[in-house]
Amino acid sequence: MRMAMFSTKPYDRTFFTRAAGSDAQSTSPCEIEFFEARLTMATAPLAAGFDAVCVFVNDHLGVDVLEALHAGGTRIVALRCAGFNHVDLDAAGRLGIDVVRVPAYSPWAVAEHAVGLMLTLNRRIHRASARVRDGNFSLVGLLGFDFHGKTVGVVGTGAIGTVFTRIMMGFGCDVLTYDPYPNPECEALGATAVDLATLYAKSDVISLHCPLTPQTHHMIDAHVISQMKRGVMIVNTSRGALIDTVAVIEALKTEQVGALAIDVYEEEEHLFFQDLSDTVITDDVFSRLLTFPNVLITAHQAFFTREALEQIAATTLANIAALQRRDRDAAHLVAAQ
Repeated sequence: MRMAMFSTKPYDRTFFTRAAGSDAQSTSPCEIEFFEARLTMATAPLAAGFDAVCVFVNDHLGVDVLEALHAGGTRIVALRCAGFNHVDLDAAGRLGIDVVRVPAYSPWAVAEHAVGLMLTLNRRIHRASARVRDGNFSLVGLLGFDFHGKTVGVVGTGAIGTVFTRIMMGFGCDVLTYDPYPNPECEALGATAVDLATLYAKSDVISLHCPLTPQTHHMIDAHVISQMKRGVMIVNTSRGALIDTVAVIEALKTEQVGALAIDVYEEEEHLFFQDLSDTVITDDVFSRLLTFPNVLITAHQAFFTREALEQIAATTLANIAALQRRDRDAAHLVAAQ
């Protein structure tokens, strides 16, 4: 099995090489070719002759790219992430391309990062650290609040949302949850399942832990924000397009939104996972976000722990091996007939 990995960073190479090495004694070891480029229509020819491609969140897998992959002999798309909104699944099915993903690499990594964003933003830890380095020991402008006793709304109670709920219960928060398919584990922890309108109206903090679908695109828009508590803190470690960024900026200006912490951004593919420190950022919306003292942004790093990267690599290779076993078993069955 030959696999072309796109959007490769040094850490991807390290963890996948290690995982592939531990799998070298299997009956179908995976030979990996690493490419730094994102998968797009322009780079799809690089995958010619490869049985599988391994892609990340900002690779493009629309119908045109999938058709190009299919023409080059690729029959497996392995996502090394949980989200699959960037893949045309209907086109993949029509072309006979299998799509596999890593649905639960480390819910603790993402949930813990969301909590870290909340704490940092609330207590201005990032600003306080910078002040101390400059010899400024004033506390003016660093006032925060106790999370204990506050109401925290959790949108999405999958694996990550459930871990986040557990942590917030440990903080002594009142936790409200919303999910189209309520998770009884969250209720067993003491959280209360409510509808979205109730969650928006009563929460001091709202944390998003749901996938990006046509139904959740811009679920946080101007109308929804107007229903929230004045001064609400919004945290997003899921997908950038869950939030209408322009609407949130307007709400930050009026102080309807008191604080915003995001690890994802809806136009992030042109920014994140690269060093642009010597480049002029031309995204005016993102640049405006950076001007607010009550906005904290990290560059899609919530997943970035050793344990998560180990699990991502192991699960991706296991997914491919499972498809190979399926195909071998099918071939043997046909031969036996």
